[in-house]
Amino acid sequence: MAASYSRTTTRWKYDVFLSFRGEDTRKSFTDHLYTALCHRGVITFRDDQELERGNEISRELLQAIQDSRFSVIVFSRNYTSSTWCLNELVKIVECMKQGRQTVIPVFYDVDPSEVRNQTGRLQQAFADHEEVFKDNIEKVQTWRIAMKLVANLSGWDLQDRHESEFIQGIVEEIVCKLRKSSYSMSWVTENLVGMDWRLEEMSLYLGVEQLNDVRVIGICGMGGIGKTTIARAVYEKMLGHFEGSSFLANVREVEEKHGLVRLQEQLLSDTLMDRRTKISDVHRGMNEIRVRLRSRMVLVVLDDVDQLVQLESLVGDRNWFDNGSRVIITTRDELLLKQFGVDKIYRVASLNNIEAVQLFCLKAFRSYCPPEDYVLQTIQVVKYADGLPLALHVLGSFFSGIRSVELWNHSLKRLKDIPDKGILDKLKISFDGLNEVEKKIFLDIACFFNGWEEDCVTKLMESSGFYPQIGIRILVEKFLINISDNRVWMHDLLQEMGRQIVKRESHEEPGKRTRLWLCEDVIHVLLNNTVNNLLLQPQFYVSDFEFPFSCSSFLFINFTVQGTDKVEGIVLNSNDEVDGLYLSAESIMKMKRLRILKLQNINLSQEIKYLSNELRYLEWCRYPFKSLPSTFQPDKLVELHMRHSSIKQLWEGPLKLLRAIDLRHSRNLIKTPDFRQVPNLEKLNLEGCRKLVKIDDSIGILKGLVFLNLKDCVKLACLPTNICELKTLRILNLYGCFKLEKLPEMLGNVINLEELDVGRTAITQLPSTFGLWKKLKVLSFDGCKGPAPKSWYSLFSFRSLPRNPCPITLMLSSLSTLYSLTKLNLSNCNLMEGELPDDMSCFPSLEELDLIGNNFVRIPSSISRLSKLKSLRLGNCKKLQSLPDLPSRLEYLGVDGCASLGTLPNLFEECARSKFLSLIFMNCSELTDYQGNISMGSEIPSWFHHKSVGHSLTIRLLPYEHWSSSKWMGLAVCAFFEELDCGDSCLITLNFDIKGFKSRSYFLEYPEGSTFTSNQVFFIFFPRGKFPEPLAVSNTTSQPIEVEFRSSIQERNTNNEFQVLSARVMNWGFRMVYEEDTVQFNEPNTSVDSINGLHSEELRILDENNSIIPCKNIEGKCLPE
Repeated sequence: MAASYSRTTTRWKYDVFLSFRGEDTRKSFTDHLYTALCHRGVITFRDDQELERGNEISRELLQAIQDSRFSVIVFSRNYTSSTWCLNELVKIVECMKQGRQTVIPVFYDVDPSEVRNQTGRLQQAFADHEEVFKDNIEKVQTWRIAMKLVANLSGWDLQDRHESEFIQGIVEEIVCKLRKSSYSMSWVTENLVGMDWRLEEMSLYLGVEQLNDVRVIGICGMGGIGKTTIARAVYEKMLGHFEGSSFLANVREVEEKHGLVRLQEQLLSDTLMDRRTKISDVHRGMNEIRVRLRSRMVLVVLDDVDQLVQLESLVGDRNWFDNGSRVIITTRDELLLKQFGVDKIYRVASLNNIEAVQLFCLKAFRSYCPPEDYVLQTIQVVKYADGLPLALHVLGSFFSGIRSVELWNHSLKRLKDIPDKGILDKLKISFDGLNEVEKKIFLDIACFFNGWEEDCVTKLMESSGFYPQIGIRILVEKFLINISDNRVWMHDLLQEMGRQIVKRESHEEPGKRTRLWLCEDVIHVLLNNTVNNLLLQPQFYVSDFEFPFSCSSFLFINFTVQGTDKVEGIVLNSNDEVDGLYLSAESIMKMKRLRILKLQNINLSQEIKYLSNELRYLEWCRYPFKSLPSTFQPDKLVELHMRHSSIKQLWEGPLKLLRAIDLRHSRNLIKTPDFRQVPNLEKLNLEGCRKLVKIDDSIGILKGLVFLNLKDCVKLACLPTNICELKTLRILNLYGCFKLEKLPEMLGNVINLEELDVGRTAITQLPSTFGLWKKLKVLSFDGCKGPAPKSWYSLFSFRSLPRNPCPITLMLSSLSTLYSLTKLNLSNCNLMEGELPDDMSCFPSLEELDLIGNNFVRIPSSISRLSKLKSLRLGNCKKLQSLPDLPSRLEYLGVDGCASLGTLPNLFEECARSKFLSLIFMNCSELTDYQGNISMGSEIPSWFHHKSVGHSLTIRLLPYEHWSSSKWMGLAVCAFFEELDCGDSCLITLNFDIKGFKSRSYFLEYPEGSTFTSNQVFFIFFPRGKFPEPLAVSNTTSQPIEVEFRSSIQERNTNNEFQVLSARVMNWGFRMVYEEDTVQFNEPNTSVDSINGLHSEELRILDENNSIIPCKNIEGKCLPE
């Protein structure tokens, strides 16, 4: 968090400068005053104590005066007789006049009036000076003026008072003034970015005004996060409150080099201002600290502590110190603070984007914002550092010497490949403090599992014998990882540090490392077969033993693997570099220690005959063989993922540790395994297994199954009845099982069910027990169009039953018992006019309602009473003519493809009210707002000021400070598409990117056969409430903002993947929307032209030279006329 550059405000080296006549008071009054000041932590300069022998004393003294916050002048009988003292006095007055210093006169054994009037002894002294300096009488006159000026200041007069009481009064005044000035001194945080609010929080934790307790505060966080910087700033700001203070820096390092005794001596020396303190051993030191500090109110900072013994030896107990004392401890280990029993723990957060840019720019550019040519590069560095002050500080210093954009770009590229060693070495300190098992967990996460679900990582680690319940907690408490949203996360630089540790196992040969994750390294090993040589020795035997994978004969060939290798994990994601390459199966067969294997889309030169039995995680997308090797006995396997594989069927033997099976789109799979062999299975994903005709009846024994996905299992005609015994099941997806006609009657017994999707099935009714689904949150009937069975008519009562109602209509009235429902999808259910319940408020928890592709003319007005509804999708409801008032919390409204929709409530009236509502529509050729001002027909409406041609639009706006006003509501964008005919479903994507902001994407997916006739307009409104926070610093809000819109249209192919079509956007329209727009639209006679002129000052666009472009049609990038 620190930034080092010259300060513009005064920074003092000393608190007090003592000016005195040595022969009068050096060994008496001044010595006592000096000692008292030091005991209160006041940094005091005294010439005979501070100046080194051999220096020119006058020059040193003058500098010491300039470096002091206060000057205390002890006027004694012979003070005036010393030209040395008088020259000091003149310099002190000079500093006082410049506002650099506060002067406190002390009249020790002289009358103040004698000093002011220069009578008595002083008169004779000045007469002697005038005789000596008769050729330079002006000098004596300068002394006289200076003395008179100081003598007239408010000061201290000893008279007949006790010296100890007198000295105590002087000290208290100085300490009090230092306290007040410490709170106002901006230099404490002047060069520290983001420090003010952190100091405020720490002040609350410390509670320095409360003197009735001893308080211990811990500051913790990952390495380089700014713990020491915060502690130092707090120390500098608060030390004036205490009778003594000590900042013990780098406790871990000092103890390693010099031992705890050195630290104990420093603590006592600092707090007692006694440099002669000597301690013989740690135990004696603990006793010395307790005895000598128990009556003193002290401030102690222990920086970078990593062992409990350090705390016990230095600040062992609160009764070691007087009430009002404060102890601050900085550490990377939160558990250590808990073990010691601190009162409060302050967890240091990363810098936010604005603070990060400011800190980097201070180091790189000596300003708070980057030059315009370096904005993008600055954002890249800030993203790389991810809020870590250490990285920003180091990189800022590195880039400060580079003054070429081209060199910056080269350096950034190198930085990603070769990270800064200084940063990584600093971070590695935390890693070095782990035990061997904890190091393995850390390296696995760094190389493979960053961002994975915590439960998955825990089970994989547990199967490896790593005791993750303890190890993961330790990594969290040492700030090496964090758990967020049930996922394990590691800072990018910590991850890079871990990966560098693995690379150092063998710089030249990746095959000799324990973990491989880089595509080029994996290809190198698998292509060149560089794993240490192993011998596969065949052994032939006949056995009736039931192997875990099916074989065609009882004659088995068992390959005994001899030799060793280091590789424990390989992760190879989909990559173009693999295409066309045939990799060595032999390399994989050699890896007998392999625990983690993740491969995608690779071609092998031969069939694989051996896989490591140590595998805990196996993911092989597009596995090319019909079965796994017959020798494979994965009794330690936890997760199996083989999407798009050629597997026909799985094992017949027990795999008791297996928790997850993912065989999505394995189109040759014909049967599921006997689930009795996998009793601990929690997730089963068989989506797209088009040849699967049956689920094994043993599925009911899976007492821990929580996820079952049978989507698009098109030959599946029924479910086993014992599926009703899956009490833990939370998600059941049956979408696309169009042969499935009914659900088991007792499925309601699955009482923990939260999500059920029966879309595009032949199901016409829910089981009578569905009322037991009290936890059901998501229910989808998308595409259910079959006729209703006659039995339904006796189940539900209708006040006015439509003729030949669809089954969904009959179900809706009973669904009102599902009070926990948050999402209901009734899309493409052929719902006709009157088939929606009149009272939609029967779904009090509903947040999302999808009614896409139905045939009603209007929706019930009661929808406005859905107080929690955030999303309403009505796309392709071609008969829909109008909308009622919308719910108050609605954030998204989609009416694309509603060809009959003629009017809406004012397009932006609802947006003005909520400030969060997004509007998206396309193919709404009849649509106007309810006053007819905006038409969405055959061209970009004239209401949009700025227009462009092409598949993308890039514009430059006035600075952010102009369009972040309270009256601004959002951005409205129109995209005019050419004619498009989708043979299959298609996806329209609109990317919205603001330079210096995060990007945002919007998607519209249209079903098979959708046709977009020519001259169709896609409209989207980006509400202000959904705009992301700026990445740029406060200064850049005064710089022009560049906005880019990009579009793409993709069609879903036979592999269920989207591919880009050639169709493109022909025209764009853009407008910033303000509250006044809604006012004008509410006036019936308002014309578009009059609205266009409302914001002539606010809606300006700039060219590349920041010149204003008038509101007119523009092509491509905005250019001036």
